[in-house]
Amino acid sequence: MMPHSNETEQCVLGSILLDPNTIAKALDIIRPEAFYLEQHRELFRLMVTMFTGAQSQEIDIIVVLNEALQQGIFESAAEGKRYLTSLIEMVPSADNIESYCRILAEKYSARMLAEIARDLLKEISAGTQTAQTLLDSAEQRIYDIRQGRNMQGLTPILDVMANTLRNLNNLSGPEREKYLGAKTGFSDLDAITGGMTNSDLVILAARPGMGKTSFALNLAINVTRRSQRTVAVYSLEMSMEQLASRMLSTEALVDSHKLRTGRLDTKEWCRLSASADVLAGMNIYLSEASGITVSQMKAQLRRVKNLGMVVIDYLQLMDAPLKSENRVLVISDITRKLKLMAKELNVPILLLSQLNRTVESRTDKRPMMSDLRESGSIEQDADIILFLYNDYYYNREKSQAPNTTECIVAKNRHGETGTIRLTWDAQYTRFSSQAKEEEVPSS
Repeated sequence: MMPHSNETEQCVLGSILLDPNTIAKALDIIRPEAFYLEQHRELFRLMVTMFTGAQSQEIDIIVVLNEALQQGIFESAAEGKRYLTSLIEMVPSADNIESYCRILAEKYSARMLAEIARDLLKEISAGTQTAQTLLDSAEQRIYDIRQGRNMQGLTPILDVMANTLRNLNNLSGPEREKYLGAKTGFSDLDAITGGMTNSDLVILAARPGMGKTSFALNLAINVTRRSQRTVAVYSLEMSMEQLASRMLSTEALVDSHKLRTGRLDTKEWCRLSASADVLAGMNIYLSEASGITVSQMKAQLRRVKNLGMVVIDYLQLMDAPLKSENRVLVISDITRKLKLMAKELNVPILLLSQLNRTVESRTDKRPMMSDLRESGSIEQDADIILFLYNDYYYNREKSQAPNTTECIVAKNRHGETGTIRLTWDAQYTRFSSQAKEEEVPSS
């Protein structure tokens, strides 16, 4: 007999019949699969259907009985009426529905753990999987339980609809800013993309010298400063001290060259000290692990509390279990797993990428999606693709704006594309929005 509580399941259903408004509280804690007995599970699913159909005030014995008879939950009207009446009679207080639901959630988690243990024993006995594969599988399934997800099968749309309505209610409520995409600190970019939206895979690509690492670090600081959430930065090319030095230069407005040489005056030391205190108080975590795999990264990120965004610099330096001489297949495998990780952790991932050298051979050197190096499925997996381009880098004699960098939104799964102008201050490795934007040639 798997862990369950028949009486608690009855109390939850009875509470909803007593006070239909309590179903909203129940849905914050449990889903239909939390009920062990099939009849209870189907009754709760029926009530959820009525709730998502704006019929929550119509939930009473007569209406529920009629719907339950049509769906075959009860064999006869007499049996159904008798059982629904008994559900109401055994409820001590409908106000305690949250406590009842937490008991059901506890029992459900115990059942899921029992299933994992059973499956592991079968796989170990079969001897067809390596210990590492079994560990990864067990860790993934336990994490799914922690996140309230059941990966065993399909989810009815009515369950999804309840979540969707609740999310829409949050977005239109007084705390809507908490549920919108994290602001990048660049208002014109946010106007196009809506910010860094949870579960998005955002590609940031440019040729060397365009400042993509600096732009990513600027974003990381802006996001954690505005959202108060944690940002994890993985640099597979630079050391953590180099990253911190760049952030200090940006925050303290001290020439990055002076930081490398150590030739600093008293005022600059004071600004650095103050900025170091500010940065030290931010929720930013750094890693310089080279050759890291998506699985290793995901295992680390699961333990980060209040995670708000992940930055990876850069794609082509990541490792993958898939061993192949075809780099396109390897990179495609990595980007697909990163997109799945963004969905699983429900955070945006900013992934930096290189561009092919073919850009240099064109007259117009503004990047296009086909320029993504070893592209494969990068274009398909990415929700947003950003390119950085500085015309002065290539046309020093003709360009009139040496400090202007174009941020090209080449793909945006959520809406429009376009190009915005940013001011690049190389001295402080800092990007900022331009006060007045001019028309930018389309890529």
